[in-house]
Parts: sequence; structure tokens; C-alpha cells
Amino acid sequence: MHVFQVELKLKPFKRGFHLITSEILEAFPEIKIINLGQLQVFIKHTSASLTINENADSSVRTDFESQLNVMVPENASHYTHTYEGADDMPAHIKASMMGSSIQIPITNGRLNLGTWQGVYLCEHRNNGGSRSLVLTAYGN
Repeated sequence: MHVFQVELKLKPFKRGFHLITSEILEAFPEIKIINLGQLQVFIKHTSASLTINENADSSVRTDFESQLNVMVPENASHYTHTYEGADDMPAHIKASMMGSSIQIPITNGRLNLGTWQGVYLCEHRNNGGSRSLVLTAYGN
């Protein structure tokens, strides 16, 4: 069994949903060694998240951002954690809703994603800064 792990520091992204599949593959060539296994991607932040979804039509990413803003608005009167800005508490809620980790099968040295699937960094802050991911691949 092979086990590999690397930490990937992403450039800062603006608020929204961003495809990062290519950044993951570029930073982690060891995936090519694994014939059958799994890749876990974990984000080390509480105001950004990860998901897998549509990788072709960018309007999907725009709609994700719009819908989450309807579901979790800024400046809600019931928020008490407000001293870090109007986008902070909603960012924490959105990150918990979307999740901090994803699993992707590895088959024959490649991520076994569907034809239209890609990995998204979901940046929920206006100025979240650089984000760090821990990539762990294991398998035979």
C-alpha cells in the first residue's frame, strides 16, 4: 500500500466558488502511482469549504454563491459573532454546511471523477486570503 500526503497552499481567491482540480493534480503527482485508492482533500480553515460539482458551466458556481447568500445572509440580527466583519459568521455557517473534506476515488493513477465533475474551493469571505489544503492519497 502506498500512502502520500502533501500540504497545498492555494493563492487567495475572491469570494465565490472556484475550480481547483488542476491545482490539486499539479501539486500531487504521486496520484499517478496509485492504481486503486482514494484521495482525501481537507481544508484547514473554518470560513471556506470544499465540494464537488459541475466543472463546465461557470454559471453553476455563480448560482451556488447566490443561493448560499439567500440561505445564510450577512448582517442577520441574531448573529453575536460579528466583530470580524459582516461576512465572517455567515462564512462559518456556509463552511459547516458545505464541509471541510471530500473523498475522491483513484483508478489507474487518475481521479475517478464524473465527466462534468470538478473540485471547488468555496471561498465564503470577501478577503479570505490564501487557503491550505491537506491532500492524502492512499492505495495500491
